[in-house]
Amino acid sequence: MEAVLERLFKNSADKISVQAVRYVLAGTAACVVDYVSLIIYVEILKLHYLTAAALAFLSGAAVSYTLSIFWIFNKRTFKNTFLEASIFLVLVIAGLALNHLCIWLFSQRMGIHYLFSKGISTVMVASVNFSARKFILFR
Repeated sequence: MEAVLERLFKNSADKISVQAVRYVLAGTAACVVDYVSLIIYVEILKLHYLTAAALAFLSGAAVSYTLSIFWIFNKRTFKNTFLEASIFLVLVIAGLALNHLCIWLFSQRMGIHYLFSKGISTVMVASVNFSARKFILFR
């Protein structure tokens, strides 16, 4: 058991299975930041749910990127950090657009509460993000 935990949390993550587990854990952390921020922005600060969703999504993306470069993916496709961060930003903007579309569609058009819409969006965006990050940024 100790060897498994060391492989998952301490050792380098050369195997895609370890990367996938770490991605799920990091995604969970980013998701918590995203959701807590969303609730604070909407319920306490009284921002419109779509504005709040954008700000919260960006907060979660910052957590995700930090964990991606320091913990999940050992191999970097680009040596230039600025180029890598720029590509990551493009992926974040694409994820943000998909996130917004889902939340707007499910909340505005279908009448689903914004937190449930966010849940649907989270599943859709997460499934696209792992593949994009793995194969574009961190081969």
